Amino acid sequence: MTETRPQRQRVVRRALHGVLLLDKPLGLSSNDALQKAKWLLRAEKAGHTGTLDPLATGLLPLCFGAATKFSQVSLDADKAYVAMLKLGQTTTTGDAEGEVLETHEVAVTRELIAAACAKFTGAISQVPPMYSALKHEGKALYDYARQGITIEREARAVTIHGIDIVDWHADALTIAVRCSKGTYIRTLAEDIGRELGCGAHLSALRRTASGAVDVRDAISLDALAAMTEAEREALLRPPDCLLADWPSISLADEDASRFLNGLRRRVAAADAPHVRVYGPAAHALLGSASIAAGELIPGRLLSPQEVSSLLST
Repeated sequence: MTETRPQRQRVVRRALHGVLLLDKPLGLSSNDALQKAKWLLRAEKAGHTGTLDPLATGLLPLCFGAATKFSQVSLDADKAYVAMLKLGQTTTTGDAEGEVLETHEVAVTRELIAAACAKFTGAISQVPPMYSALKHEGKALYDYARQGITIEREARAVTIHGIDIVDWHADALTIAVRCSKGTYIRTLAEDIGRELGCGAHLSALRRTASGAVDVRDAISLDALAAMTEAEREALLRPPDCLLADWPSISLADEDASRFLNGLRRRVAAADAPHVRVYGPAAHALLGSASIAAGELIPGRLLSPQEVSSLLST
């Protein structure tokens, strides 16, 4: 007798627009976390706003529908992290997942640690690590690294806005870092260890902020899974939460319609590289723009359907 398997119920996807602030768990890739959240929300279109390694936890803004048009804003935003360093030990990957290369005695003081952190504050150059998602000839660097191949990488200019010592005991150092996009905290950990003369690797990492959004407002996947569908949907923030630190400008009906069609409009406003643009209805985000010589120049625009959908929610 042939056993019949129960048919899997097909998930009916739907158009959702907004931003979910997810607290990514340890061990999941950013894409795995995105796919789980996308499935729970039955969303048609979604994307994340910057990779967090499986070793890292913390803030991962997920964009749905119209919000995906502004994901680059979050990618380009300054970030904040809390990083744990193990002093006295270097590894093949620069973090706790690699094999130990060297072990050294740790003989440091808080003053020496503060001086080492200060050396890497401000505008600095970093060489991206081999164990990174950067591409070389269409292939991620970590794929080459796993084959024992080293690719020459050019140094990149990044800015470390501040490094604060959160806790330090023996070989365990915890720091809070505020930095520009493209900063590799793993590389920073190795550089600090090298400056201290004992070596170091990154033992844990948590992203606490990205631009205008904060991990304190994020939700875990477990908590999300325990909610009803309506409760999950209610967690979605409007797309303009990613633009919250930009100035805003509002347009009247006729100008709003023309702006949505990609036409420049004359405005009485100061030049600005980035502005949020709204229509006459409350919270009717139309898109992003720049202002130059009194002209509002369209950037990323929502469709009339997306504007209507956001207003209805």
